[in-house]
Amino acid sequence: MVNLTIDGIKVTVAKGSTIMQAAATAGIIIPKLCYLKDINEINACKVCVVEIQGQNRVVTACTTPVEEGMVVFTNSPKARETRRTNVELILSQHDCVCATCIRCGTCALQKLATDLGIYEIPYKQEIVDEPWDKEFPLVRDSKKCIKCMRCVQVCEKVQGLKIWDIINTGSRTTIGVSDNKDIRTSDCSLCGQCIIHCPTGALYARTDNPKLYAALADPSKVTVCQIAPAVRSAWAEAFGIPDELATEGRLVACLKRIGFDYVFDTNFAADVTIWEEASELIERLGKPSAHKWPMFTSCCPGWVSFVNYRYPEFRDNLSTTKSPQQIFGALAKTFFAKQIGVEAKDMFSVSVMPCVSKKRECEQPGMKASGTQDVDMVLTTRALIRLMRAEHINPMLLAEEPFDSPLGSSTGAAVIFGVTGGVMEAALRTAYKTVLGEEDPDNAFTAVRGLEGRKEATFQLGDVTLRTCTVSTLSKAAELLEEIKAGKAQFDFVEVMTCPGGCINGGGQPFHESEAFGQVRANKLYRLDAKRKIRQSHNNVEVQELYRDFLERPLSHIAEELLHSDHNNDGNYSR
Repeated sequence: MVNLTIDGIKVTVAKGSTIMQAAATAGIIIPKLCYLKDINEINACKVCVVEIQGQNRVVTACTTPVEEGMVVFTNSPKARETRRTNVELILSQHDCVCATCIRCGTCALQKLATDLGIYEIPYKQEIVDEPWDKEFPLVRDSKKCIKCMRCVQVCEKVQGLKIWDIINTGSRTTIGVSDNKDIRTSDCSLCGQCIIHCPTGALYARTDNPKLYAALADPSKVTVCQIAPAVRSAWAEAFGIPDELATEGRLVACLKRIGFDYVFDTNFAADVTIWEEASELIERLGKPSAHKWPMFTSCCPGWVSFVNYRYPEFRDNLSTTKSPQQIFGALAKTFFAKQIGVEAKDMFSVSVMPCVSKKRECEQPGMKASGTQDVDMVLTTRALIRLMRAEHINPMLLAEEPFDSPLGSSTGAAVIFGVTGGVMEAALRTAYKTVLGEEDPDNAFTAVRGLEGRKEATFQLGDVTLRTCTVSTLSKAAELLEEIKAGKAQFDFVEVMTCPGGCINGGGQPFHESEAFGQVRANKLYRLDAKRKIRQSHNNVEVQELYRDFLERPLSHIAEELLHSDHNNDGNYSR
């Protein structure tokens, strides 16, 4: 252990800790722009400079290790003035038009400049403006880039994709798509982790709100909205609403106030997903020689894109069941449209998702089971928050409202789709009942839970020993696929989520610097699951009625036509 003093506070930390880490233990938060623990520790921004007693020059707190007896001043006149100069230099290469920036109010650079009292830039501004395809779901604004390298490192170290790289040299150095590709021809999975970790507005998800406003104002359109499970774990963060008041009913009330005719729960479609996916797993287990193993989940479009781009030999391993978003879209424009007497073309279907990749998924040519685009547009959680503010909605003042029926009821199994391991656990609950004819014991499959990136577990389903693996992040997925190819790993059922910890940390969720916040969101979903009266997808009464009156049974002809895909790049399906 090492003893030192930071801003007059005595601190004891493990040898090898940095000054920044030591300061955090004393509640002292040193400003930073580029630093990400274990991912980007390159002191590129020079914003975290501090002064050490007895030394003539300032040092970067993110990379300087502590020493016994060290005395540190994080905001001395020398440190503060150096930090101010460094931020001014960054601003000289940054488009400082904050009022029209999507990150206004959540920008780390904006906050830092305000805290330092920087109201004018003493240096000549030189701003790089590079073209970008703004129809693509992920948009890069080079004018906002501060070359912090976070996007490069997150994409390489967390996802293993290496989409971003340093291009050009000297004063022309910037960030761009690697290998001289454009973003559309790259292997980008649209996970959005580069957006989440960008400290400015240099990266953001395409804004589709004008399209939504047009639909809401069109009297010939019936507007329906679905809310993904992970959205309810995070939407209230921006409003400072405590958990007990940040209810699903209050979120429904907000969407009704915005003007949607019907507000449904994606969890209903998640329950349908489980009926289909669990049935598919059992069918494969009954004919093991006729299928490729293991069977992979297919709910995450970033993961499906990754398989298509990097490991097409595993495409047949994917469950053919579509994601809950697309299952809902197909059911809304067929089953529900028929119930209310409207044509599919006259329905405008919107999903609120924690995900950027969902924007591309809904636009695939094969996602037109209804004869028209099943999901017309996707709002990220952040976009929903901006929309609520634009509509002057104060959620705290609204009374709770229920989801509409019949696509609004759901079970606890569906709620946990938003966290890694949730799809696996939900599917196992239904597979257990299908095979053994009785409900699973409480907490029978909690061994699949955990945010550590990879969990392996074995379960007994009658005479079958089921080997399972849950994985989050594409770098972990790639490791697993390589092990399977080499014969070093054997599983029967594998769940993969692109984002760390699952959809709770999706690329469309609110910005949050705390690394522990994913667990907070996960815990909220598990609490909702525990409170549900019904916790197994097969016990959802409205889903049972859907199969009885419309779909007939899981894996029926009509179910395959509406709810399944072979997950090629077009999303078309043929059994």
